[in-house]
Amino acid sequence: MLRFLVENRRWLGFGFLLTFASAFGQTWFISLFAGDIKHRFGLTDGSWGLIYTAATLASAALLFSRGGVADRVAPARLAPVLALAFAGLALAFALAPTLWLMGIALIGLRFCGQGMFGHLAMTALGRWFRARRGRAVSLANLGHPAGEALLPPMAVLLVLLIGWQGVWIVVAAVLALAVAPALAFMGRDRVAQSAEPASDSPGMGGRHWNRTDALRHWLFPALLPILLTPGFIGTVVFFHQVHVAEVKGWTLAQMAPGYTVFAGLSVASALAAGWAADRFGPHRLLPALLLPTGLGVALIGPAEGVGGWFLALALIGITQGISSSLWGAFLPAVYGTRHLGSVRAMVTTVMVVSTAIGPGVTGLLIDAGIDFPAQGLAMGLWCLVLAATAVVIQSRPDLAASHRTDGAG
Repeated sequence: MLRFLVENRRWLGFGFLLTFASAFGQTWFISLFAGDIKHRFGLTDGSWGLIYTAATLASAALLFSRGGVADRVAPARLAPVLALAFAGLALAFALAPTLWLMGIALIGLRFCGQGMFGHLAMTALGRWFRARRGRAVSLANLGHPAGEALLPPMAVLLVLLIGWQGVWIVVAAVLALAVAPALAFMGRDRVAQSAEPASDSPGMGGRHWNRTDALRHWLFPALLPILLTPGFIGTVVFFHQVHVAEVKGWTLAQMAPGYTVFAGLSVASALAAGWAADRFGPHRLLPALLLPTGLGVALIGPAEGVGGWFLALALIGITQGISSSLWGAFLPAVYGTRHLGSVRAMVTTVMVVSTAIGPGVTGLLIDAGIDFPAQGLAMGLWCLVLAATAVVIQSRPDLAASHRTDGAG
């Protein structure tokens, strides 16, 4: 692993930086400022949740229509342009004088952070690597837990020093002055180390599946609820952390170490899942994906001490780590790499939609008197049902045949 990391540090670093910088458009980061945003614009939990849902759905539609650009534009060109756009949106989010302008900036933040940054990272790595694709995506995806562990305490401290709007101005400066130039350097294309270029490896049946082909096949509809669930649950847990604190009588300061627990388990499970995906095939990970997060979200309700919150985040972190490695290896293995950007855009759109649905639905249920810990029990049962479904899906012979090992990358 060390030799692999050293030899491919530039391309792995490209993916890592994209996933790390995606933090500024992720729910867990934006939700740190939820109290300030609601206070500034006079919003309730339900109205803020609906605005967030609408913005995320709009970003998902934008991703679906524009995500295929990752098939046509080189990563070294596309990534810095996205970073500069991200910086401008962060600045607009900080300085927006009206709710409408803030909402438009929020759409862009979600499109870049939740959507395109991670989408571009996994599309590029899916082409640059083949036999060690699982390890490559698991290492690059460490940017997510790194951001989750490092950025919240830094953001909280900066809010005390310069205010929440000042934090977003700093974010804009970092994206424009540091992230964009680094991505331009690290994103130069990688030549695959095999006779067959990793950028042209086929999927099921020796085919390169485009978006229409994938939609018509049985697999994508079968995977749809599994794709939706981790993002839905992970998003609403972080989105409603202030509400959970109020219901449970905990403080955000007591709950904050949960981020470190979440990040640590995400890292460990991502690395383990990357190795397992290369060794046994990514489809074998499907049944294990949702069991940890189902148990974790169900535990929030009966938890009495804040230790229950740490355990819940630890379990949810395991699922997030598995998911980051699973889909990065699964999609190119099953659908091939020629149209990977287009197919990944469709899948990422589904995941973004799941994060959009969650805050609005759960926020309205909270307004109706059903607190989030009670909702967690139903989510846990849903995960159990889907895990049983995944056992059937992964046993299909056409999925098993898509797993190959060779000397590429």
